Amino acid sequence: MTIEQICKLLSSRRKQLQMEQKDMYMRIGMKQQQYQRIEAGSDMKLSTLLRVLEGLNMELTIGPKESPTKSKLKQSTLDATSSEGCVGSLEDDSDDLGFWFGSEDQK
Repeated sequence: MTIEQICKLLSSRRKQLQMEQKDMYMRIGMKQQQYQRIEAGSDMKLSTLLRVLEGLNMELTIGPKESPTKSKLKQSTLDATSSEGCVGSLEDDSDDLGFWFGSEDQK
């Protein structure tokens, strides 16, 4: 899965939950601007992705790549869920450890 596909999936899920980007602050403590960069395709740390997935009631699953036939089915489903593009590459936020471990003093 590419970063572009991930950001489309996140955007689609957020809309499915009838949430706006600014609502992510209340769910995971991430400002709208930070979350907007993620949906725009910003490269992010794994800890940030896990934080966002938690806020959207999603989980990360890792496994071997599937056969080309199954991959095409998943891709067509993903393409149908969102038509928004994702571009850009910005620095990730640095407050992930504080969110996950309860203290922003840990680095």
